Amino acid sequence: AVHLVESGGGSVQPGGSLRLSCTDSGGLTKYYGIYWVRQAQGKGLEWVSSITSGGRGTDYSDSVKGRFSISRDNAKNEVYLEMKNLQPEDTAVYYCARNRDGLDQGRGTQVNVSS
Repeated sequence: AVHLVESGGGSVQPGGSLRLSCTDSGGLTKYYGIYWVRQAQGKGLEWVSSITSGGRGTDYSDSVKGRFSISRDNAKNEVYLEMKNLQPEDTAVYYCARNRDGLDQGRGTQVNVSS
């Protein structure tokens, strides 16, 4: 298993931006395609974005397309999710994982968007 760790969450106003980071202490993140998923309070896990291990392939859910950008720096063993124009409906705990179902996801990082 890969013990993924998320960071970078916080509280912002609508229209604000945040950058989330994902890594692991074992240096294994760079070998895997990585998925960002989120879970709003009282709702199920929702896939947000994903990136292939080499970084050339990216994909986004319709709800975040055009606002979020996924990238990675394998030299640093890190994956990022740049989130712009955040809206209240983006409020959730964000996890990075090895698949859309949350395989090896960490404890998550909370994102709160409110005025």
